[in-house]
Amino acid sequence: MDQFKAMRTFVRVIDEGSFAGAARSLDVAPAMVTRIVAELEAHLGTRLINRTTRRIALTEIGEQYLERSRTILADVEEAEALASSAQREARGVVRLRVPPAFAVHRVVQVLPKFHERYPNVTVELNAFGPVDDIDDSQDITILWRRGPLDGEFVARRLARSEVVLCAAPEYLDRHGRPQHPRELVGHKSLIPPVSELQNGLTFYRGIWAEGEANHEAVSIVRPGPSPMVSLNTDVNYAGALAGLGITGLPSFIAGDALVERALERVLPEWQLFTLTLWACMPSRKHVPARTRVLLDFLVETFGGEDRDPWLEAAGCPTLDCEGAASAQRVGDLAAHA
Repeated sequence: MDQFKAMRTFVRVIDEGSFAGAARSLDVAPAMVTRIVAELEAHLGTRLINRTTRRIALTEIGEQYLERSRTILADVEEAEALASSAQREARGVVRLRVPPAFAVHRVVQVLPKFHERYPNVTVELNAFGPVDDIDDSQDITILWRRGPLDGEFVARRLARSEVVLCAAPEYLDRHGRPQHPRELVGHKSLIPPVSELQNGLTFYRGIWAEGEANHEAVSIVRPGPSPMVSLNTDVNYAGALAGLGITGLPSFIAGDALVERALERVLPEWQLFTLTLWACMPSRKHVPARTRVLLDFLVETFGGEDRDPWLEAAGCPTLDCEGAASAQRVGDLAAHA
């Protein structure tokens, strides 16, 4: 038995003053109304309505049940209206899972503009640890990939972010500016203590194309000595700003410092690899307005294209083709950002 349907039918019988009137109002057969009320009484184990040939009258229990039914049905209608409104109006809390570095360097900075547009939406920003896959407990998950996305979820491209080598100008003034990747061996490096990275890096120059030898690849055995070791990309960023050495950073971290000349790009004609940033949702079904507007805002703000807005803003050359990213084999410098 559908409890709410039975309640509504019972209340309609009383409001219309008869079973026949309730049937007309609900556009169903009178026999169905009679059956639904009878099933409700059987379910409750008590009579709610005394029936005569001329009129109906509530029992004492029926009067109490009618009062409570009206309250319950009003609450249900209010909840349904609230949920329906939430689908149309941008209000409420959106849970956003973001890699910490992207949250700190990019997402937080654009939230004031978002809240100007949507003052009734609160962003619950969950930025902790690496984001390796979509989080089903979140409304939106931002993650990056060097290759294609795998999985059954909705994904929209935010931007591309190249991983670049950079250092403080003061460091480069003291130790020189390398002109070739092999010269990095003689420089201090801030490379995460990941064996795949510590064992070597591969650099590319020129346009990479499948089956065409129009690019140059150079592998160095390993970076130079490390005065500081950290898995945290922001720590390495701070170390580079402090002049500790050369580090590799996603452009979304290094971009502003490159614009302000607090950092200088090293080996600008050579590339390591590029990341693609995605905003993902578990499903496109029944997405509330608050989630839709945040997703659209993020795509609009970061461009939503296969380009690197942060290197472009810094006036730096960008990776010519994603093929270089798929061709090179070293680990992800940004994995712990």
